[in-house]
Amino acid sequence: MKNKKAFKTKQGRDELIKYSDMLLEELTIPYERLNINTRHGNTFCITAGDISAPPMILLHGSSMNSCMWVSDILKYHPKYRVYALDIPGEPGRSDERQLPFTTSDLDDWLYDVFNELSLNKAVVIGASLGAWLATKFAIRYPEKIDKLVLLCPAGIGTQNKSFIFTALFHMAFGEKGIRKLFKIINGNVDMPEIMLKFQILIGKNFNTRKEPIPIFRDDEIRRLTMPVFLFVGEKDIILHSMETADRLKKLVPNVRINILPEGGHSLINLTDTILEQIK
Repeated sequence: MKNKKAFKTKQGRDELIKYSDMLLEELTIPYERLNINTRHGNTFCITAGDISAPPMILLHGSSMNSCMWVSDILKYHPKYRVYALDIPGEPGRSDERQLPFTTSDLDDWLYDVFNELSLNKAVVIGASLGAWLATKFAIRYPEKIDKLVLLCPAGIGTQNKSFIFTALFHMAFGEKGIRKLFKIINGNVDMPEIMLKFQILIGKNFNTRKEPIPIFRDDEIRRLTMPVFLFVGEKDIILHSMETADRLKKLVPNVRINILPEGGHSLINLTDTILEQIK
């Protein structure tokens, strides 16, 4: 069956890319834009930092792209060679085809990225869907992960089934409702206006993925033998984050768990804490 594409229209894609370019203007350091060839098409990457520094891979969440990491890159790049990737099938510049969650396609894709960048091992930081992919890759290729940092990861705790009804209710009220919804997702904290407008633009032009993200088995999670750092918010309305924390604590001896009492699903301003823990 042919894979669904990320964007509803070419015009919508162009609008999102234009907005992404504006967001990248906030990256006030020398950086490069790379196009990496993989078995699943082109992959767009933002990279910054000394080429000889330890490598760090950043994987964004669903319905987002590498621009979500701009402020983080500013703090990570003095100590790491940072690679922020656009995941295929998401609203970025990588190949538009939405690869299935139930196959090895996405971890094959990330393996190709490692190879094309000549990375033997890297710190990998993922958020939500990106954290699920980082976990999936680490289970299959543990030797390629130096440290694994998971921000509200999918696939470990279950998804909150009531979220879809909360989302549909707020979306029925148009932009005002969408603004309220993202505030709730953000732990009842207002999202910066520039990112909120980006999320609204994505919602209009992106074919949001609706298929469930698979839950990892116990024996798979036990393969995470590298240092693992978990960050979850108690106010996460998308995932049962306390379940995530409890399960990782039980199955992964090397996990360091950070529970943020006021945090939602979108966690921000954690770069200093992450740098301190992974050093």
